[in-house]
Amino acid sequence: MFGLPLGIFVEGAVAVLLALTIGYCTVLNQRLKRLHADKDVMRQMVADLVSATNLANQAIKELKQTAVEADLSLNSRLEEAERFGIELANHVTAGTALMERIAKITSAARQSQAVEPVEQPNKVQSALEQLSARVRNRGVAA
Repeated sequence: MFGLPLGIFVEGAVAVLLALTIGYCTVLNQRLKRLHADKDVMRQMVADLVSATNLANQAIKELKQTAVEADLSLNSRLEEAERFGIELANHVTAGTALMERIAKITSAARQSQAVEPVEQPNKVQSALEQLSARVRNRGVAA
């Protein structure tokens, strides 16, 4: 008798363990189903990420190209501005030299006027003198 209840007890324990194993397997099966469903979502996310990365790489290439073009344009404008600056400086220097020459000329002219005041002849008086000179010349010639 002692052998029979022990056998039933062992078989009962095996049955319980088997039931637990079956329950654990169903839980694992549900988890695997969710994992497979998440796997499809993950694939879509990876595909979206690759697409976004490709777009970002293309945008970076375009930005680099735009930066190079802007750099070339800016360099040409800077060179042109530098040339204009040099030309303007040359004009300013020439203008300064011209102003100095004019200042010297006017200074010399003012000094000569101060030393030798020249009277402006009166137009009426010079006309009368010319008239009287003609009258004299006619009288001498006649």
